[in-house]
Amino acid sequence: MIELHRLGRSREAFLVNPDLVQHVEAAPDTSVTLTTGTRYLVEETPAEVTAAIRAWRVTILAEGLAAAGRPTISLA
Repeated sequence: MIELHRLGRSREAFLVNPDLVQHVEAAPDTSVTLTTGTRYLVEETPAEVTAAIRAWRVTILAEGLAAAGRPTISLA
């Protein structure tokens, strides 16, 4: 799960399953639309959202490789 922050007064943090993200756009506020049709306006930029998704996927893949006893690579 990735943590995002709602746009607005509350700036409430919430978690999103990155596998459900259909698209991210800025017009001018950043919106994240899920495959369910749910749309969120968030404080993060599209680049920050995609970086969070990428980091989450790298972590999941690295954990899977480690569990299988296979070497991992560094992307840094």
